[in-house]
Amino acid sequence: MSLSPKSLVKSRLRTLALGVMSIGVAGALAGQTLLSQPGQAFAEPVRVEGQQVVGFADVVEQVTPTVVSVRVKSEVQTTSFNFNGQNPFEDWPGFRDLPQDHPFNRFFRQFGDEQNENRNRPRKRFATGQGSGFFISEDGFIVTNNHVIDKGTEFTVVTSDGTEYDAELIGSDARTDLALLKVDAKTKFKYVKFADADSRIGEWVVAVGNPFGLGGTVTAGILSARGRDIGAGPYDDFLQIDAAVNKGNSGGPAFNLNGEVIGVNTAIFSPSGGNVGIAFAIPAATAKTVIEDLKDDGKVVRGFLGVQIQTISRDIADSLGLANTDGALVTQPQADGPADKAGIRPGDAIVAVNGDPVTSPKDLSRKIASLSPDTDTELTIFRDGKSKTITVRLDKLPDRRQASFQPETPAKPAEPTLMEEFGLELKPSDDGQGVVVTDVRPDSPLAEKGIRRGDVISEIGGQSVKAPKDARTVLEDARKDGKKAVLMRVESNNGTRFLAMPIKKEG
Repeated sequence: MSLSPKSLVKSRLRTLALGVMSIGVAGALAGQTLLSQPGQAFAEPVRVEGQQVVGFADVVEQVTPTVVSVRVKSEVQTTSFNFNGQNPFEDWPGFRDLPQDHPFNRFFRQFGDEQNENRNRPRKRFATGQGSGFFISEDGFIVTNNHVIDKGTEFTVVTSDGTEYDAELIGSDARTDLALLKVDAKTKFKYVKFADADSRIGEWVVAVGNPFGLGGTVTAGILSARGRDIGAGPYDDFLQIDAAVNKGNSGGPAFNLNGEVIGVNTAIFSPSGGNVGIAFAIPAATAKTVIEDLKDDGKVVRGFLGVQIQTISRDIADSLGLANTDGALVTQPQADGPADKAGIRPGDAIVAVNGDPVTSPKDLSRKIASLSPDTDTELTIFRDGKSKTITVRLDKLPDRRQASFQPETPAKPAEPTLMEEFGLELKPSDDGQGVVVTDVRPDSPLAEKGIRRGDVISEIGGQSVKAPKDARTVLEDARKDGKKAVLMRVESNNGTRFLAMPIKKEG
């Protein structure tokens, strides 16, 4: 049966309406289904496919038995008051005229008699400190910090299972803050080794120790930096880590993910005294060398060069003709020391040791200290614009060195000479070995570099100056040679140092 055009349009509209209604019903039913089944969603949740963070449980399980708590007992001085039976307040107003039978006077007479009776009896008091350490051999050698065991008389180590052992101090080294203990027991201890390779900045670090006496505490972080100088000693070369380290962690190990010791936790930076994410550890390479010496001899024997040195600044490098600021500038060789005997002079820049470049004064100190006494050592120096090699036979670093410098003060009156360009007033020193700075303009470049009234300038540009005119002559010659600055040797109560004196061009 055929439909009229009008009927055909109505039929199609009816079909379309039914389709729309069907979609609406299906959507409503679907909505009811989703609402009635919690956990279903319209789309899959976000999921990132990638490498998962490595856990530390396997490392911790293996290394924890090697870490110990270190308890240190030390004797402390006792303070006593000796009244000798006299009233200590007799000079106070109201106390000086008390009668002899006054209770105060009777008390101090009785107290003085008891004190005299007990005076010859030994009285000792002890204090207990604590830190961390770790086994480096199965026969009981333990590494810790020197400041943990310092002044200790008895040492006890406590293992992770709570077992206590008496320990003996084998040796310590205050300069690197390391110490070696030994436990004598029939037990074969689980131990760890120092890492052979340097860890990279950004690698994971796991610290295990005894913070606040809690024992067996594990924290993790990354290696934040290397080569930190925190002013702790002459050989500072610390690792910086952000694993939580607190009081009591000292002497404990910092591990890599292979369970190797990359450093010995030693110090923290903290305004509050607690962890703020900046801790410092002695690198494994340093600790390994020092501990081997302590194990062999109970002490560390280092090479000694015998020089005072300072940093080479950019302007000092320019005045010397050096391409960069690497190296160490000799301010004063020690009289009759190894460097002095070999011909090292003030103003020499030491730029290499046995061909190994020197990056800084600290680096030079570490390189020399790593060498044995009586070793012939080649020093590459820069002098008078040229590089040369000098062989020095090192001596043994003394246990204690006392260096003092007392510059002669000018006694004879002399008329100061004004050097306006440099903002200085100078006059000859009393001994004729330099010129004394009698005044310095506060806004001058040399004042900014630390020149002060009373300093003695003994050399400029490697030439001795005995009068202000000598200084002026040397500076004019340097100006004619086109130099931007010349090196000036300055002596003060704080010792000898070099500064670069800038030179302005003519016109």
